Amino acid sequence: MAATRSSGECHRYRTRLVLLDMRTLVHTSRPVRVRQDDYVVSAEFYDVLQAEQDAVRVRRLYGRAVESARLGVLDVGAGTGRVTLMSLLASQVDVHAIEPAHAMRTPLMTRLASLSAELRARVTVHPTTLGEAGLRDVADLAICHNMIACLSPSARHVLWPALAEALVPGGSLLLQLPPSGLFPGEVTERRFPEQQVGRHEYGGRMVLSAEGDRIRTRFDYWVRESGLMLREHTETFWMWPASRTEMIKDLEDHGFVPQPAWEDPAVLAMTLGPHPQ
Repeated sequence: MAATRSSGECHRYRTRLVLLDMRTLVHTSRPVRVRQDDYVVSAEFYDVLQAEQDAVRVRRLYGRAVESARLGVLDVGAGTGRVTLMSLLASQVDVHAIEPAHAMRTPLMTRLASLSAELRARVTVHPTTLGEAGLRDVADLAICHNMIACLSPSARHVLWPALAEALVPGGSLLLQLPPSGLFPGEVTERRFPEQQVGRHEYGGRMVLSAEGDRIRTRFDYWVRESGLMLREHTETFWMWPASRTEMIKDLEDHGFVPQPAWEDPAVLAMTLGPHPQ
């Protein structure tokens, strides 16, 4: 689950890291806002418990669109890189991976480091939100997978114009819809298939509960050995429900028009109209 996306300034500026007295100094021509990192707990467990199933879902939802990309692919909320990696392998275009969370970006970079130099030459990882990256006309396909639900309404309204800037006119936006909501007092639970790693068994679950106009999303993780509990962790995020109709209206206000119904109802497909003159 990709979750709340925070902020910081950077794009097209070379950043130089200098280690001095065990501190990391970031030198850039723009100020960088230090953010509290999300996913510190989930990053350890995501690839073990969820990534394999998510990779299958990503190929099914977006694979054909990525194969048709002719300019570039924009992966917004890249996480540990399932859409990014699929896009590199299924296309010949440049890929821009947007991932502000350091905890998720670390396995993403490790995954990219294992690729050939030829593939790595086509991917740029932006450690910021899309709006802060300042990308313009770099892609004809943008994918927002498993992340819109975790953006507040105000954060979404910052994202929409940034998407319109980064896409060329006629470009496509494929957006995994947030849940439409839960009934008051409703609680749903999803358990992840347990996975064996050496002597340890990794497990987890996601629990959703309605709280006002938001959904509390709690991830519980555990590690066992021979039935004995070694570790337990919990991490909580918020989701903001919205209907397909609300998403369409928001995006239409920023120059997008709906495409014919996508093959999977969980995905909203929009096309960017001409840039205003």
